[in-house]
Amino acid sequence: MTHQQLVRLAEQWLRRKYRCGIVLSEQSCASGETPDVIGWKNSCRSIMIECKVSRTDFFADRAKPWRMKPETGMGCERFYLVPQGLVGKDELPKHWGLLEYKGREIAIVVKPCRQSQRTEVGFMWEMNLLLASLRRVEVRIEPRSITDFLKWKNRLAEYNGGKLPEGIAAQHDESNTHLLAAAESDSSAAEADCLRS
Repeated sequence: MTHQQLVRLAEQWLRRKYRCGIVLSEQSCASGETPDVIGWKNSCRSIMIECKVSRTDFFADRAKPWRMKPETGMGCERFYLVPQGLVGKDELPKHWGLLEYKGREIAIVVKPCRQSQRTEVGFMWEMNLLLASLRRVEVRIEPRSITDFLKWKNRLAEYNGGKLPEGIAAQHDESNTHLLAAAESDSSAAEADCLRS
């Protein structure tokens, strides 16, 4: 199992099992942190996964500035993804979850703390990462702007006589959970989960 294979599996897991609408891998922000995989689901909740294929790499991760000061790191929820048996539950940093890969499946071995671990500083780094990623897209699609690129349905309707093809929803009819107001429904249960870990 290679690091790159684990990263791809983590991307798929965040999209399919964790239902993240946006997933990025190995993108850097100005803090220097480069999450192996990070995804966002509704209410802008971020889930960060660090993939480790050796114990040496796992322990080296502890020396990174955002691990030594977790309040500066990204991710409301934080996981390590490792091959089965590589890391013990007692070796995890406080509030982190553990995912193990075995036999083509990823299993949650330790759930992370439900209470968000992301601070305002971490949120700003996540915004920096998203904006830098959008800028990379815009550079690749020049001379069009990112705004024009995102309005592809308008162009599709133009080519189709003013109507969208059947089965494609108009932009104002699309469901976008990332635009909904954030609301944590069960904060007391989340705090209790956090205290138990």
